[in-house]
Amino acid sequence: MAAGIVVHVAGAVARPGVVQLPSGSRVHEAVAAAGGSTPTADLNRLNLAAVVLDGQKVYVPLPGEFLPPDSSGASSGASGSGEGLGGSAAAAGGKTNLNTASMEELDALPKVGPVLAQRIVDWRKEHGPFKTVEELDAVDGVGPKMLETLLPLLGV
Repeated sequence: MAAGIVVHVAGAVARPGVVQLPSGSRVHEAVAAAGGSTPTADLNRLNLAAVVLDGQKVYVPLPGEFLPPDSSGASSGASGSGEGLGGSAAAAGGKTNLNTASMEELDALPKVGPVLAQRIVDWRKEHGPFKTVEELDAVDGVGPKMLETLLPLLGV
């Protein structure tokens, strides 16, 4: 994709994960690229017309679901703190935070899957928080190629 962006769509969508979109795409297009929202999604908490940025995480909440005030992404303008565009696992730059991401959020990353997501969570429990994303290679099943794929998508 020549002038495209990569966005992580999570929460109440049919197919959570990383999607590629044309530059200048809007939140509603990111949600559609993830298979659309589920019937229980609370789309009113999102600014569906907001422009999404490369590396941003769009989180589609359920009604009443808590969204932290420091969520990444902007619902209007570029303040970086818009409600509804980034879950609790968002790190700086809209990347998934390796130290706070849930199994579901880790599973949604490319090439990860539920088994590796569980290993990452187990490693955190045993060794404490990751100091760097590169430390992920200590987890069984993460090799150089996997690390290369995940580096641009993760933060600590």
